[in-house]
Amino acid sequence: MSENLHIVCPSCDGINRLPAEKLSAGGICGKCKKPLFTGEVLELNASNFSKHTSRNDIPVLVDFWASWCGPCKMMAPVFAQAAQQLQPNIRVAKVNTEAEQQLSAQFQIRSIPTLALFKAGKEIARTAGAMDLQNLISWVKQNTT
Repeated sequence: MSENLHIVCPSCDGINRLPAEKLSAGGICGKCKKPLFTGEVLELNASNFSKHTSRNDIPVLVDFWASWCGPCKMMAPVFAQAAQQLQPNIRVAKVNTEAEQQLSAQFQIRSIPTLALFKAGKEIARTAGAMDLQNLISWVKQNTT
């Protein structure tokens, strides 16, 4: 019998069960019929952050950023490339610290960009500062295997 993974839909926030062996094929949301993995960075906010970080059975990589931050702007295309490479094994998301000050305070974000990895609702790793793609992928893999 195969293991089922819970995957939160990036479009409607619905929770889906996906057989683990079919993760690489992606999947379609049972609720809204949209793809569960798009290769794009998901924008999280106060209303969906907890659901995505605690209900996904795959790790969630979150970039805490702000529009006025130079290093954040430099890292945005790198983060987008990382999303394409890491999905479907890692959900890649971002939080605008200006718009979501409550989340920023909750996770004690002191500098941006800050990258945090979540698994089963708990933060498992954190790093601050911009990275190139190779270092970002390496950091994620080092902290999720």
